[in-house]
Amino acid sequence: MASADEAIYREIADAILQGRLKAGTKLPEHKLAAIFGVSRERIRKLLHRLAAERRLEIIPNRGCFVPRPSVADVRMIYEAHRVFEAGVIEQLLRRLDDRILQALDAHLAQEREAAGRGDRAASVRLSGAFHLLLTDSLGNAELSRFLRELLSRSSLMVSVYEPAQSSVCAVDEHAGIVQALRQRDLATALRLSREHFTHIENRLNLEHAGGPDADLAALFASREP
Repeated sequence: MASADEAIYREIADAILQGRLKAGTKLPEHKLAAIFGVSRERIRKLLHRLAAERRLEIIPNRGCFVPRPSVADVRMIYEAHRVFEAGVIEQLLRRLDDRILQALDAHLAQEREAAGRGDRAASVRLSGAFHLLLTDSLGNAELSRFLRELLSRSSLMVSVYEPAQSSVCAVDEHAGIVQALRQRDLATALRLSREHFTHIENRLNLEHAGGPDADLAALFASREP
């Protein structure tokens, strides 16, 4: 049963990451329970898990929705990303070694593979994981925890507001940051990181991401039994 619940969790999470569930879409428990052939209680637990990860929003007496971040929310989150990663890069250059660079190169290869096969959900996950890898390399659990909370919000923004074809841009931008790190060029690494988050923020299309609720039965119709 645990594996079945995990599969349902992943299907819903991927639908968000792929941008198939738009901002503001309501996810009624009874409809999802019927679609996946499980009890409402099991669906409720999964929706609460996704809400705890900031992928969904539960509004008392209204239900569960895909969040609809405001322009102000987006600006604050990406300003936080720019400021945070500047500090990470400065610290990382003081301890950068071949092991870290090899890990970054291996990660870039995964990003290129996901982009090449057009896997948007994987591309969004790997894009966030790139920044986690930078931070995790410092070995500071508090910094890593903070970034994970920040990414839970910005990844959702990318999922529901960024045009699908734009996700592949992150790979080349990440590669530029790694190259600057390899050359121990702090100024360039900081500039490229700052521009990267600004590019993502500017690509988000907040005006046209909403719309009528999705036909959930049709959206999950291709799922395997």
